[in-house]
Amino acid sequence: MTAKPRVLLIDDDVSHAQIAGEVLERADYVVTLAHSGEEGLKRFGESEFDVVLTDLRLPDTDGMQVLKRIKATDADAEVIIITGYGSVEKAVQALHEGAYSFLEKPLNKEALRNTVAKALERRQLSLANQALNRLVNEKFGYEGIVGNSPAMQAVFNRLKQVAPTDARVLITGENGSGKELVARALHFNSKRREGPLVAVNCGALSGGVLDSELFGHVKGAFTGALKDHVGKFESADGGTLFLDEVGEMPLETQVKLLRVIENKEVTPVGSNTARKVDVRIISATNKDLPEQVKKGAFREDLFFRLKVVEIHLPPLRERRGDIPLLAASFMAEFAKQHGKALKAIDQPALNALIAHEWPGNVRELRNTLEEMVVLAPGDTLRLSDVPHNIRGAGPAPVAVAAGDAGGFVGMTMAQIEREVIRHTLEANEGNRERTAKMLEIGERTLYRKLKEYGLS
Repeated sequence: MTAKPRVLLIDDDVSHAQIAGEVLERADYVVTLAHSGEEGLKRFGESEFDVVLTDLRLPDTDGMQVLKRIKATDADAEVIIITGYGSVEKAVQALHEGAYSFLEKPLNKEALRNTVAKALERRQLSLANQALNRLVNEKFGYEGIVGNSPAMQAVFNRLKQVAPTDARVLITGENGSGKELVARALHFNSKRREGPLVAVNCGALSGGVLDSELFGHVKGAFTGALKDHVGKFESADGGTLFLDEVGEMPLETQVKLLRVIENKEVTPVGSNTARKVDVRIISATNKDLPEQVKKGAFREDLFFRLKVVEIHLPPLRERRGDIPLLAASFMAEFAKQHGKALKAIDQPALNALIAHEWPGNVRELRNTLEEMVVLAPGDTLRLSDVPHNIRGAGPAPVAVAAGDAGGFVGMTMAQIEREVIRHTLEANEGNRERTAKMLEIGERTLYRKLKEYGLS
């Protein structure tokens, strides 16, 4: 049996509290009464409550302080403010402090029941989303990076091996594939986790500005240098420096970076004095650095020093089997963020997401899920909620070469069916349940077809 929801009611008006408590008990809530702020906070610390109602005016403390202390203890606690005549302005302030809603005295029974019920629904949705995120991360992820495909499992294994070390890491992959998430995971699972994680986008700054940003400068080093500036290397001392888009770094800056790596010291622009730094360097690029080395656009010696260990993130189109996991995780995240009571994504919507090419990779999928969550009218994400540019892109015919409409010509229906099943099974990383749903056949039928066509 599911336990009854628990409500804590803090009100110094004893008779008013008893009446409100009886109304909620008749609505099948377990109600605990407290008649002062300190008593309420004590009871909140001793037991778990789904919803808290507190009067703004209490004999020993202000209701706003009760709200703040409850939120400090449990950020997901749903708190409803009870206010008397003339205190509506303060109740509105409480909403900005994290209260769910407010009710005016004398309490209207129906409004009381409805407001508590809605607060409880949001609390349960928040807890369900947290549980889903924990499950996804425990079973299929690492520090917020989600995936169950063999390629991503290999990434997780490498992360776990490399994170505790001080080895320099080069993260490669297309834009939007999650390189910054990997850098954060490496830092926060290292012995430097208490130190700073400082990021620099090397592609966003010109050579001179990038030098100043990385190494710092002294007053008077150039026109406009009105005071000393501490560079990112010094800011990251004792921690990690993340060089994003390192493939865009000018050759002149590459020479200086190489010197910092070799000597473990930086010399600010305009200074002759070197300063020791203790920094782990993690780099990321969407470029083919070996090709850049051949073209003379990137120093080979720097490339090898940055790439002590390489972690490659595959594009989303090469791990389509991870899309249902990612979509569920993003749906839970944005449902909580935007206060939407979403519970599931139906199969036609998932099929459309799986079929899309995702040139923007995980970042594009994440943005798409946020749009779907914000605009969804019901509690389930459906095909009609998928943006038109993605919904209209059906899966490319599996056995047909790009641009070759005659790829199936000469094949029997049995051969075509075998190819469709084989490719769909591969796209789902061998998951038979998802494959059967995508093909809109039963699992027993799929199992029989697999045996018939010698597929595994």
